[in-house]
Amino acid sequence: MDKNLIQRTLSGIVYVAIIILCTTPLGAQLINGVSPGLVKQEYLYYGLITLLMGVGSWECFKIMKFGNGYERFVVFPLVIFIFYIFSKRYFHFDFFFDFRISEILAILLILIASVTLFKYPNELYFDSGKLIFTVIYVALPFSFALGLPKFSSFNDSFSLEVLFLFILIWSSDTFAYLTGKFFGKHKMAPKISPKKTWEGYIGGVVLTLILSYFIEHYHSDLRGNWMVVGFLVAAFAPVGDLVESQLKRNFAVKDSGNIIPGHGGVLDRLDSFIICVPVVYLYFILEKFI
Repeated sequence: MDKNLIQRTLSGIVYVAIIILCTTPLGAQLINGVSPGLVKQEYLYYGLITLLMGVGSWECFKIMKFGNGYERFVVFPLVIFIFYIFSKRYFHFDFFFDFRISEILAILLILIASVTLFKYPNELYFDSGKLIFTVIYVALPFSFALGLPKFSSFNDSFSLEVLFLFILIWSSDTFAYLTGKFFGKHKMAPKISPKKTWEGYIGGVVLTLILSYFIEHYHSDLRGNWMVVGFLVAAFAPVGDLVESQLKRNFAVKDSGNIIPGHGGVLDRLDSFIICVPVVYLYFILEKFI
């Protein structure tokens, strides 16, 4: 058997296991089964998001090849500061999804950064542009991710929004790949991602909607309507992949890193997550007004 396939399979299993343990009550239950009261699930999730954001920021910093100006010394303090602001809200249960201009503007900044990457890439060759892009592209999405799950320290509950978000992203990627492989004829973005097709995109949307129907049917305790979430994920997950592919293409980089053997770096694995999180977060805000 191909050693690379074995490596990809084993690292993939470990990756999925870590996601499950940190986004469901199972992680704390297993650890506390060995040493009661050692950890709460919200701390495991916070640790996961902190780790992913930290590694993702470093990968983005390396991809964009910062120069020797002050920007290289400012980027990580800014990332940490933004994450700290959201961290305070996380531990004070302050994610109420009310309409806040600051949050809407932050989500719009992610859109603007993505458009700039495609339409005005020359702006990102300046260290100031690299600084702004890194902070917006990495720090904001992972900070918003802290607001997705609901949890309680009193009864050790932890909701499954993030787990199902990952599942829908994985299903969208898988269904789009399989549909595109067997039926794909029309290239979606041949210069950026040659294997993506419009047939695959449509297949990913349809089949992910089917899966999201069962999530909505059997998990009515989750925030929002998961048929809507499923559609948003299937629609925007490929966009996340294209954004990261364009970023690597602009700076002539093959992989964002190698922290996940056989799969690349954090940005390679979480490119769809980075775009889907603010989209779903925005939906949870707007859903309260519908």
